[in-house]
Amino acid sequence: MKCDMHIHSKFSGACTTPLLRRICRESYSEPEAVYSLLRRRGMDLVTLTDHDSIEGAEELRGRADFFTSEELTCRMPSGAEVHIGVYDITERQHTHIQQRRDDLVGLLMYLTESRLFFSVNHVFSCLTGRREADDFGWFRDYFPAIESRNGHMLRGQNKDSQRLARQWRKVEVAGSDAHASASAATAYTEVPGARNKEEFFAGLRAGKGRVRGGSGNYLKLTRDVLIIGAGAMRENPWNLFLAPLALLVPVATYLNYRSEQKFGQLWAAAILTQPQGRRPRWLAAPQSAMEGLT
Repeated sequence: MKCDMHIHSKFSGACTTPLLRRICRESYSEPEAVYSLLRRRGMDLVTLTDHDSIEGAEELRGRADFFTSEELTCRMPSGAEVHIGVYDITERQHTHIQQRRDDLVGLLMYLTESRLFFSVNHVFSCLTGRREADDFGWFRDYFPAIESRNGHMLRGQNKDSQRLARQWRKVEVAGSDAHASASAATAYTEVPGARNKEEFFAGLRAGKGRVRGGSGNYLKLTRDVLIIGAGAMRENPWNLFLAPLALLVPVATYLNYRSEQKFGQLWAAAILTQPQGRRPRWLAAPQSAMEGLT
């Protein structure tokens, strides 16, 4: 079975870029349209991972091949933010998860006690801002899965994420991270032999999952940003006055990928060059915070 485990709809909220927050959404894709497109592109299971929201699931909840998920914005003990994919949840679980998004220890305890499957997404990306060394200690010790292929991350970032997952013996997941429909299912997770959702997740936990599809690139991201911009203009005609700014999109996406490349290489060099089996002193969650999780 195949599933794109990282994809967005119009319910992902406002764009997180400060200058665009008031005029643009993260995505303009309708949940029904996302579902239909994923099925046409060969996905056997469908989910949505909107930012801190499960509203898009309302339209799809009754479908046997759909399950509810979200991409949680979580505050680490270091103060840094991280995106966590949390899969196959109920509305009640979503509420509890959101209540704990700024309390990592409480969140991890809840996710573990509820036997929910979760992953750290785009681990070598600066999309959520800074990283701190201690963050990786939490990822290593308490996260069962790492997103090792993201359809919008650069090939080098994905290779490093996969190397990290294998070095730490984590479950690997993949998703397109599509904010525009054109990129849907360009990366996905496959569990050979699974016949339903339960077997799909059982296979993932058992290490039988495979990451498939491609990585991101400059042209792909530029296209998707322009598609999102067109969606903003359709939603609010006043945004047409900003249309000339579209000329700056290729420059912005180029600078974004240069920043992503530099950030990813910096942290990959710091984390992946450690000798096998040896954990650097800084790569550990604080012992006082770890009590109750072991």
